[in-house]
Amino acid sequence: MTVASAPVRPSARPPLRPADRITALLWLSGGAVFAFIYLPLLVVIVYAFHDSPIIAWPLRLGTLRWFGALAHDRGMLDAAIASLKLALLAVAISLLVGVPGAFVLDRFEFPGKTAFRRLVLLPLILPGIITGVALLTFFSFVKLSLSSGFPFVPGWPVVLGHAAALTSVVITQVFARLQRLDRAQEEASQDLYANEWQTFWNVTFPSIRTAVLGAGLLVFTLSLDEIAVTFFLIGRQNTLPLQIWGLLRRGITPEVNAASTVIFAISVAVIVIWARLMREEERV
Repeated sequence: MTVASAPVRPSARPPLRPADRITALLWLSGGAVFAFIYLPLLVVIVYAFHDSPIIAWPLRLGTLRWFGALAHDRGMLDAAIASLKLALLAVAISLLVGVPGAFVLDRFEFPGKTAFRRLVLLPLILPGIITGVALLTFFSFVKLSLSSGFPFVPGWPVVLGHAAALTSVVITQVFARLQRLDRAQEEASQDLYANEWQTFWNVTFPSIRTAVLGAGLLVFTLSLDEIAVTFFLIGRQNTLPLQIWGLLRRGITPEVNAASTVIFAISVAVIVIWARLMREEERV
């Protein structure tokens, strides 16, 4: 005689422990923060492909005509070229000043070195409006016109302003890498009768190359998107962020969304490359 076994009931789910509840709450809070930051960007990108010139619901996706209109907008193209020139010149000047500055902080001792290291960070800490007004006052004092150098550059004051505001990025990035550099390799190179320049080029620079490239990419991205300092120092030629700001006075259009999408894509690509370079540097 076979006795039927009683069905096994699933065990009740154990109650959440306080630690699990805190973890779930942190995940929800993090998701809310990311949604608050990135959902507006997603809306801009989606409406760049919206078929109607009116930004309204429902969505009719599947068009690239706003990117085509952007490519034929002479004002927008001139602003993009001006922003590109400005960013490249800011990178060049920041590297020329920031890399030697990082070596000075790393290799030399002088009175007030600790205070100087903190002062280097001031352009990153100060609001852009203060930096812009201070530089505008200085350039007015030395009688340097805001449009000087046009059309080769948007204006030397705005180029120098971007470089002054962003050189601290290069100094901090390269200085941090120099602090982790193995000095024994440089000493070994000098023991092999290499001069200081040969030691720098063959030993030191390969070790800090990723930091220099990463700092340059970060300066490029920050300069491309900078508004506050640019607003006070720009001459007759608008940069791309200021050109978009001017168009926004007539309302948000699909063309503005397309321009914002292109800038966002370029910025993300540069930041991803910078992050990879920093990751490779940490492995060294």
